[in-house]
Amino acid sequence: MDFSLSEDQLSFQSSVRGLLERSCPLDVVRVVAAGDRDAAERVVRDLDALGVRGVMAPEADGGLELGLLDAVIIQEMIGRQCAPGDFSGAAIVIAGLSSFGGTSAARAWMTKVVSGDVRPGVALAERIGVRDGTGLRLEGGRLHGRSLFVVDGDTATHLFIALPSGSLAIVDATAQGVSRVPLRTIDATRVFSEILFDGVPAEVLTGESLAGAAVNRMTAVARLLVAADALGAMQVMLERAVAYSLERKQFGRVIGSFQAVKHMCAEMAARLEPLRALIWHAAHAFDEGSEEADLLILLAKSHAAEVGVFIARTATEVHGGMGFTDLVGLHYWFKRIGVSRQVFGAPEAVRGEAARLQGWVSS
Repeated sequence: MDFSLSEDQLSFQSSVRGLLERSCPLDVVRVVAAGDRDAAERVVRDLDALGVRGVMAPEADGGLELGLLDAVIIQEMIGRQCAPGDFSGAAIVIAGLSSFGGTSAARAWMTKVVSGDVRPGVALAERIGVRDGTGLRLEGGRLHGRSLFVVDGDTATHLFIALPSGSLAIVDATAQGVSRVPLRTIDATRVFSEILFDGVPAEVLTGESLAGAAVNRMTAVARLLVAADALGAMQVMLERAVAYSLERKQFGRVIGSFQAVKHMCAEMAARLEPLRALIWHAAHAFDEGSEEADLLILLAKSHAAEVGVFIARTATEVHGGMGFTDLVGLHYWFKRIGVSRQVFGAPEAVRGEAARLQGWVSS
């Protein structure tokens, strides 16, 4: 049995990687991290030209009708280049909208997301964990409260929000009563937002799906995509560490010839490849509708967090003092991995959810 990517997937992966290498080299990453939103928008437009926004949407709604595995491949390439963009937000929302049994309202929103007429922001804090002083409430069709770590909230035209009831609400991000506050993290290549709602009209989607199915599906996709993003960043850090070890000389020899450095690089590779297999397997299980898909995604997210810490630290150590300089730029991937560890659930919380799903602990 062949567990590798198909020829079409490899070709698609190569196309996305090639485009991003041209559109988002390290110099562009630097200006994006410095706050240049125009540079970020140019990268977004280049990605949209490939049609990746609708990768998981049905062809009838303008999409490519591919699976989560294909979205994972794209997100890995985005993480590889430390690229900005709202691909993950669109994929997360499309996955949620597909749970509504093809209702006219859900299909209308999906078509707008695929075309780019609607740029979605994703607020899943109510599903993953609410901090003190935050939270949302829906009263008379109007939304009140605030949500943290909203994905793509800065560029969103509409916000797709998990409600405490498990339902999915949609809010016009430009409506009166919506306030956006950028949240500062160590990762300057991505923007997360705090959104405040003061009696904002909200559309609550209903359909034949089970209560909360859309939000649960969105959460699963979000977690696997952030794991894939970290995977791409880890791959770059490993490759850069190996390349540096073959250039840097000490005592008249390249440091890659020293046994200790060989062990460090080999250990990074040995931890990275099983993680890649786990992420791909989780995506395949999701696409096949397997009962174990939710558990595999939880395990992939938590494992990516731990492997990411090891590879980010070890690759920086191989570079020595150069690893901390802006000239090398390794810190962009280091910080991206660090934030990905926490987004959509820290590893401890995600493993706890996996334990409850298997009945090992009570809910």
